[in-house]
Amino acid sequence: MLWIDFTVESFPDGSFCIKGDTPSEVLGRLYKPGDVFVVNKHGVLKKIDEVNALLLKHETNKEHG
Repeated sequence: MLWIDFTVESFPDGSFCIKGDTPSEVLGRLYKPGDVFVVNKHGVLKKIDEVNALLLKHETNKEHG
């Protein structure tokens, strides 16, 4: 599937948001709150399961205090 005509808004902290014509066009169809993705060397985002997400969150919390 190829999705076109979306806007990518980036923020100073390095995060970004993908926006479509309506709020539910991307959020809920492409990803949902709580989803965690890993980016490979080709720039492809792969959704990881909940266990990996919890481990990643734990490691991030350890790095930031």
